[in-house]
Amino acid sequence: LRREVWRLGLRYRVDARDVPGRPDIVFRGAKVAVFVDGDFWHGRDLARRLAKLARGHNAPYWVAKIEGNVQRDERKTTELELAGWRVLRFWESDIYASAEMLARVIRDEVAKRIEATPRPRE
Repeated sequence: LRREVWRLGLRYRVDARDVPGRPDIVFRGAKVAVFVDGDFWHGRDLARRLAKLARGHNAPYWVAKIEGNVQRDERKTTELELAGWRVLRFWESDIYASAEMLARVIRDEVAKRIEATPRPRE
C-alpha cells in the first residue's frame, strides 16, 4: 500500500509515535491517519472469528486478546477524530486484493482535506 501511495506522488510519515494509535501511514498536513489492520489480530468478521477462537486452544486468552484489540482500535479512532484527524482503516486482505484502488482512496481523502484547509491571507 505504501508503495502505491508513493507512486501516486504522496509523501507521508511512518511510525509516527506521537500520533495516537501509531498509524501505519500519516499525512500530518492533511491530518489523515491510515491504519492497516491485520484480519486476524484486528478482528475481521469478528463474530465468526470469536466463535472459532472460543472452540480452540486457550480460548479465553485469544477471545480477550482479539476483543481488546478491536476495542483499542475503536478508542484510538475516536481519539484521533476528536482531535480533527481523518482516520482510514483498511483490512490486510483488501490491500492484497487491490492496493492500487485503496491508494487512490487515500490520495482523494488527502486532497480533499488539503483543499478544505484554510490558507492564511497574504
